[in-house]
Amino acid sequence: MNDIFSLVDWSRAQFALTAMYHWLFVPLTIGLSVIVAIMESIYVRTGKTGWKNITKFWMTLFGINFACGVATGIILEFEFGTNWSNYSWFVGDIFGAPLAIEGILAFFMEATFVAVMFFGWNKVSKRFHLVSTWLVAVGVSLSALWILVANAWMQNPVGMEFDPAQMRNTMTDFWSVAFNAVAMNKFFHAVASGWILAGVFVMGVSAWMLWKKRNIDMSRTSLQIGAWFGLVGIVLTLWTGDGSAVQVAKVQPMKLAAMEGLYNGKVGQELVGFGLLNTDKEVGDTEKEAIHYEISIPYGLSILANHDMNTFVPGINDLIDGVALSPEGDTVNTVSYADRITIGKKAQDALRAYDNALRANDSIAMQAALVDIKDNYKYFGYGFLDKPEDAVPPVALTFYAFRVMVMLGGYLLLLCILAIFACRWRTSWLEKSWFHLVAMISIPLVWICSQAGWIVAEVGRQPWVIQDLMPTGVAISDLNAGSVQFTFWLFAVLFTMLLVAEISIMLRYISKTSKTDIENNPHI
Repeated sequence: MNDIFSLVDWSRAQFALTAMYHWLFVPLTIGLSVIVAIMESIYVRTGKTGWKNITKFWMTLFGINFACGVATGIILEFEFGTNWSNYSWFVGDIFGAPLAIEGILAFFMEATFVAVMFFGWNKVSKRFHLVSTWLVAVGVSLSALWILVANAWMQNPVGMEFDPAQMRNTMTDFWSVAFNAVAMNKFFHAVASGWILAGVFVMGVSAWMLWKKRNIDMSRTSLQIGAWFGLVGIVLTLWTGDGSAVQVAKVQPMKLAAMEGLYNGKVGQELVGFGLLNTDKEVGDTEKEAIHYEISIPYGLSILANHDMNTFVPGINDLIDGVALSPEGDTVNTVSYADRITIGKKAQDALRAYDNALRANDSIAMQAALVDIKDNYKYFGYGFLDKPEDAVPPVALTFYAFRVMVMLGGYLLLLCILAIFACRWRTSWLEKSWFHLVAMISIPLVWICSQAGWIVAEVGRQPWVIQDLMPTGVAISDLNAGSVQFTFWLFAVLFTMLLVAEISIMLRYISKTSKTDIENNPHI
């Protein structure tokens, strides 16, 4: 039993490691591809060689990051088969479809036109090259779309039914999967957050050049573009974040409760802006305070969850007892988690009965088992849990990651506004060391913000690989825990080396190229 627990933990750790390293590269790829396309569009419209050289400078940085993202992304997809084969079998018909589309359509588009983008200068027309650059940007976003469609389905499984004969789920409605409301919000939220990260990255690199007093005009221009681009990204992120919160309240209320450290809900629930969790608080405890020293926004969580300040927002204890919000925003008494475990075990017993009847060619027993499976399948995954508390995600990590994301997001909003103000009305600030330092420090901060958001999304849905249908411990492959542990450390070393190599190559390229006149150098 201990070996099984160890296998689950190490498999989760390996996948989390790969996903978090991959997510270091993806947002910059998404955002920088659009910035490069915008800059080239200005070059084609104006015909100024300076814009072409500025475009090629940022395009090279995009290319370095793009290559690293591809390397980690391929490994990530392979891990579904190596470490999570039970999951892949259980929902492969559904989960595999968007990933296949991503590979055939989006990645093919990127791979085809990225060659023209980098090697087509002076070999194809300006307009064809510009179209290629935009198609790379579109391909990058389409790639993110289909991957997030697959991820969102795991968090809100729709458009499918369970086939007992195959012991797996099959897709019944592709468009329900593709246009899952959770997927749409996740896609626009992820893309907009990539715009923020790329905008801050461009501002930080430009600030370094200003600090070194190199390529002043180019740096000011790039900084202004990065600031406006980042601001647009933040506004869109706020909008899509609001939509995501509404969807989480509907389909993953336990995640929302964990994000807020909320154990006992109420009507007009406040939103915790800052607070320290009480580590002694346990599920079922109604006496101890959940949060110490909190600073809250009155009615904030009710408004966030349902756009109604008088909405009841259930906490962890409420959800376990069976009190929740309906899709219409009404407070309802639903199935308690204890009853869900019982129902899930009935579904699993019915599945075993169906399998036995199938082997015995007993059609009457098969039909009876099918009815029981259909009636109880909604909570199939709960049958694998030992107690209701097992369905509660890690509250502390989810709570603090959410606050890190929100607070850094607010900081980045102020940074973009400050940079725009400086570029337009206080140009003397662009020569100040404090401004350069703030912009450069913001580069690692925006990555921390991005990673924190990903942690909220993925840790907050634990213990589920597929919401309500398959917990993490059931999804793993039958492997030796030691082999997974070995590959974890192997990947940790390789990914770290890859990240160090990317940063080193970028820094050398920025330093070397910045010593020349980027705007007027025809060799860039």
